[in-house]
Amino acid sequence: MAELLTLTPPNPFDVALQCETDTGIATLPLSQELSFGSWQRGIPAEYWELDAEELTRRIRMARATLGSRVVILGHHYQREDIIQFADERGDSFALAQYAAERPESEYIVFCGVHFMAEAADILAAPHQRVILPNLEAGCSMADMASDPDVRAAWAELGEHFGGTEDIIPVTYMNSAASLKAFCGENGGIVCTSSNATKVLQWAFERGKRVFFFPDQHLGRNTGHALGVTLDQMALWNWRLPNGRLGGLEGEALDRSRIILWQGHCSVHQRFSLTQIEAARAKYPTAKIIVHPECRYDVVQAADANGSTAFIAKYVAEAPAGSVIGIGTEINLVSRLAHENPDKTIFCLDPVVCPCSTMYRVHPAYLAWVMESLVRGEVVNEINVPDETKLHARVALERMLALK
Repeated sequence: MAELLTLTPPNPFDVALQCETDTGIATLPLSQELSFGSWQRGIPAEYWELDAEELTRRIRMARATLGSRVVILGHHYQREDIIQFADERGDSFALAQYAAERPESEYIVFCGVHFMAEAADILAAPHQRVILPNLEAGCSMADMASDPDVRAAWAELGEHFGGTEDIIPVTYMNSAASLKAFCGENGGIVCTSSNATKVLQWAFERGKRVFFFPDQHLGRNTGHALGVTLDQMALWNWRLPNGRLGGLEGEALDRSRIILWQGHCSVHQRFSLTQIEAARAKYPTAKIIVHPECRYDVVQAADANGSTAFIAKYVAEAPAGSVIGIGTEINLVSRLAHENPDKTIFCLDPVVCPCSTMYRVHPAYLAWVMESLVRGEVVNEINVPDETKLHARVALERMLALK
């Protein structure tokens, strides 16, 4: 199990970011989950009291009955009691590719969050139906960029620059289907943390500026790695009223090469320089690897940064005896520690804090949707409107075409 460091004193910024659960990452019956009240409550009561062992048994039975008619996808941040059933596990990029390459499966059960299931529906064949076990599994980062806010900002940028022909919109995969469609309509593209560098290079070949949303940190860290200086990146505050240019002076916009949306991941923003310093003090030979959704100063202080797939590969290829401190979601860190017993793998964050929305994909929800399929019922289906799907597919296929 991943070792968790205790920091003394705690970083004041981290204290303000409280974790959803104080029960660790073990699966409890649904009724005992402290946050169940904010999850999808329409799940039948028969699933509320089932423990992990019984849920595992029932999911396995349903899976055996359905066979190849269903494919289960599991994001790296899912709990172990979900990942054990995944036909493929990975980051959002790998899972989007995998979903697009499985036309033989009638049902795609996406154990992730809403925007991921939407992406699968956009790329799926017409006969395939995509299911999200818990419809309340969203993403706080994605929620920071709404379609009306982004379009309003785009209009302001067009007014300021006299048009948007030289601005390429880039949306992170962690965004609504409508924003992927916006990018498809406006010569833009989707990126993930796995391919953000290639995507920004693609964008700069086609325009003078990039409008990057919703995660400021991924955009800033990727831009810096490509040689874009910090004073060439402008931060757009979407919370301000229309007409305020996102709180930016015209001069800052004029010199910008990347216009960043003021969004972030609540899990990755928890990681701090204080945590890295504590890790190095305790383990002088430790390598520190973090996700590029972390803040700029954290990424600069780390030995390496990359997507969840990159982190997993880094750990797997490290020599026996390595000590690695990781700045990403706890379920992945715990899994990597378990799978690499010859290495010391630990999470930089002293609090066992899973992604609160990924955490909503409790095995009870997977059992419910799977047993419903056995009865011929489809619950929690994700349907992206056809027009949105058309334009979003353009942006996603531009991403998938990059090698």
